Amino acid sequence: MSVKTTKAPVAKPILKWAGGKTQMLGELMPRVPKTYGRYIEPFFGGGALFFSLKPENAIIADSNPELINMYLQVAHHVDDVIECLQKYENTSEMFYEVRSLDWQTLPKAEAAARTIYLNKTCFNGLYRVNRSGQFNTPFGKYKNPKICDIDALRLASEALRKAEILCGDYILVLEHYAQPGDFVFLDPPYLPISENSDFKRYTKEQFYEDDHVELAKMIGTLHERGCYVILTNSNHPLVHQLYERYKIEVIQTKRHISCHGDTRKGEDVIVTIPPEKKKMVKSEPLSDQVSLYPPTRFMGSKRKLLGEIWNVASRFEFDTVVDLFSGSGIVGYMFKSHGKTVISNDYMAMSATFTKAMVENNTVTLPIAEAEKLLIKQGEVDHFVSDTFKDLYYTDDENELIDILRTNIAAIDDQYKKAIAMTALIRACTKKRPRGIFTYTGHRYDDGRKDLQKTLSQQFLEAVEAVNNAVFDNHKANKSVNGDAMALDVEKPDLVYIDPPYYSPLSDNEYVRRYHFIEGLARDWKGVEIQEHTKTKKFKSYPTPFSTKNGAYEAFDKLFSKFSDSILIVSYSSNSLPTQEDMVALMKKYKEHVEVVPVDYKYAFGNQADAKTHRNSVQEYLFIGY
Repeated sequence: MSVKTTKAPVAKPILKWAGGKTQMLGELMPRVPKTYGRYIEPFFGGGALFFSLKPENAIIADSNPELINMYLQVAHHVDDVIECLQKYENTSEMFYEVRSLDWQTLPKAEAAARTIYLNKTCFNGLYRVNRSGQFNTPFGKYKNPKICDIDALRLASEALRKAEILCGDYILVLEHYAQPGDFVFLDPPYLPISENSDFKRYTKEQFYEDDHVELAKMIGTLHERGCYVILTNSNHPLVHQLYERYKIEVIQTKRHISCHGDTRKGEDVIVTIPPEKKKMVKSEPLSDQVSLYPPTRFMGSKRKLLGEIWNVASRFEFDTVVDLFSGSGIVGYMFKSHGKTVISNDYMAMSATFTKAMVENNTVTLPIAEAEKLLIKQGEVDHFVSDTFKDLYYTDDENELIDILRTNIAAIDDQYKKAIAMTALIRACTKKRPRGIFTYTGHRYDDGRKDLQKTLSQQFLEAVEAVNNAVFDNHKANKSVNGDAMALDVEKPDLVYIDPPYYSPLSDNEYVRRYHFIEGLARDWKGVEIQEHTKTKKFKSYPTPFSTKNGAYEAFDKLFSKFSDSILIVSYSSNSLPTQEDMVALMKKYKEHVEVVPVDYKYAFGNQADAKTHRNSVQEYLFIGY
């Protein structure tokens, strides 16, 4: 006696979609790679392949905001969508009444239900809008369309919840998200089969021949990046021309949306593009030496991002590196630890002091016995800190000790011992300061941390020991420079790492305002004018082009031009200007290949408040030009 087995229900597309790939699944599924990182589909449409594969890790996107809203609502609020759908009827009167509504003015779940309802009841499920962006496909006159398929919606919701759903241009999505090992499925609006073909009227958006050429360039980038790509398109001569170096297969298909019988049969092509074997060397693990660099609370420090930065940089073969805005110095030190010749630059004297002590310096340490002598008054002291900053940041005794250390450090002959001692003094002053900044006076942010309980002498000696432990010889002639990045004179470095002050209308990037006291220590207040009228006794910030929107754009353009012969790696933030799109455009003026690598893959396009991709609104990412 045979027992019938019931197949488990599977997720299917919840929309009828012009150009949908349901009929091609038999051809597409065997061509999908057996293993891959993430599934990425930036022309999502009906999503037939996605629903068939049900990937555990996916990025799905489309430039149609109405469509993306629908998928987001089905993913995260399917019950609300079902409730709205159940109110609709298959009548001409209701169809045109619902069609006349502006989806953007409706609650999101209701807007999603409207999209599904119109799709199920309009002519051939055709998504078409007029020049004003209003849906204008006529009523379909179907006898019994399944407007609310509850089971299908719930299965789709389960599949969609595993994906990050984005509204954005395909280039931005791919540049930002596609990584080596990912599987990218591309189903763009097709090239028209002929000038008289109705098919060209039913593409998902305006997509012309130039757009297909641009898409082919992007596919070349994905190929080089190490992605596995499958592309579908019409059997058009331009497709064969653009992808002649790849495997192109012609598939017989039907055009369900055509109103002419003689054009309902057609030929599609499937282009299969396996990843290119890497020309760049395999990324290496981060050196253990990096962990010896003394941690700082320096604004913008990239200590937590070193793994990502090195993962990107180590794909290339290079020897000389310029760390153009060294900041805390940790990135330059990382490159040094991997045997690179490092030129570390910053306009802040304190930053240049750090890198003088631990990047340029290969062998010199400051013996603790010598460091202890620096704590003892040797001669006349100018009392500059005691007089100028009395009752602002430290006690009278601490101010006096700072003046003694300043005086004794200035008398050290060896440039590296001097840099180690000054680095230690800066670290000690920072650790004895609640929050490590100088934008306020007093100790109102004292949280009882252990660092605040230690004496300044203890902090100084511990800092000397920490810096000594970080000194090592990588057998390269490294250099620390205290200068303007825009004017740095260096002979064609192999790689340039750029981490400038981030310009944002939402926050300031004034390092001097936060650190004026320790920056003053580093330069002994030479060449600066203290603003006596200010409560914190700060001095004027250094001029920087990154303090304005236009200045930042011009500065990046100048730097990309200046180092056009070098590999470029730029750290920047998602809430800063230039925007990601503008940064890519600027870099593409000088580089053939531009990649965008998100640090934690959570930066999203679009503005759907309930998208899970918006859990973090500000993200770091790396731009790579080569």
